[in-house]
Amino acid sequence: MKDDVVRKIKQSFRLYMNGETSRSMRENGVDYHLNWGVSFTDLKAMAAEYGKDYHLAVELWKENIRECKILATLIMPPQEMLPELADLWMEQTETQEVAEMLALNLFQYLDYAPVLAFEWVASGILLRQICGFQVLAKLMMRGMTPDERGISEMIDQAQVALSDESVALRHAAYNCLQHLAQLGDEYDAVVQSALRKR
Repeated sequence: MKDDVVRKIKQSFRLYMNGETSRSMRENGVDYHLNWGVSFTDLKAMAAEYGKDYHLAVELWKENIRECKILATLIMPPQEMLPELADLWMEQTETQEVAEMLALNLFQYLDYAPVLAFEWVASGILLRQICGFQVLAKLMMRGMTPDERGISEMIDQAQVALSDESVALRHAAYNCLQHLAQLGDEYDAVVQSALRKR
């Protein structure tokens, strides 16, 4: 039954196909087995049609197709995603875009999001680090404040990341620090002090 739904979804991508976007991604080194170039707005509308569905999300994730991966992040119910599955999806993530979609659409809503995020920023694995910093930034945007130990760890990891050769990682770390600074004057002072020490 789920196979039929996945087949139907895959066929519907043709209706939203954007060859220009797909080609541009390929030229910029973003390589998927299949990429229709469907916009995020269209994918969100498609996800809304199907609602949250654990089994459908798992089946979509198995497809090495950009749009299936992003839809899976939108359809997976956060409360049903176990840590082992979150770790597996992260391990199977091969592009920065999907890492960012996981942070935006799914991982920031997991009950154990802070634990995962701190683990990933310390992992030394590029896409995990980018995703981890993005999850932390999203949590702070939603008003969550890390404790003293969390702040110290975040700043330590961000300082290392800001010296990395990856522009994407430096950007994710800097963005995370900016959201920490926006939590209040005392946080801003801590961030500014950390940035001066670089």
